Amino acid sequence: MKYIKQFAIILAVSFIGEVLHEILPLPVPASIYGLVLMLAALKTGIIPLASVREAGKFLIEIMPLMFIPAAVGLTESWERISPILVPLLVITAVSTVAVMAAAGRVTQAVQRAGSGKHAKEK
Repeated sequence: MKYIKQFAIILAVSFIGEVLHEILPLPVPASIYGLVLMLAALKTGIIPLASVREAGKFLIEIMPLMFIPAAVGLTESWERISPILVPLLVITAVSTVAVMAAAGRVTQAVQRAGSGKHAKEK
């Protein structure tokens, strides 16, 4: 019963994101609205982390399975993809490396800022 309640909370926040997507005239996906709402609710304490922790862990564990339908969709579109395969692979590789580098730099900056903050407190 605990998992059903946690999934219901996550689905309710996602539904509110869908509603906001329909109401607001911004080019923002509904999932982003839902993620921002969930972050705000967790940070403000409106939704305690314990009330969605186990369901969130479960969803993260099964995330790789969620990519299977997308991969099957790509194989069905092979006729359209094959003429642009080389540029598509180059763009994918370059953007992946760029995202990894940016994420690494941001992580390093946050860690440095955090360690400097802790040093000042001592």
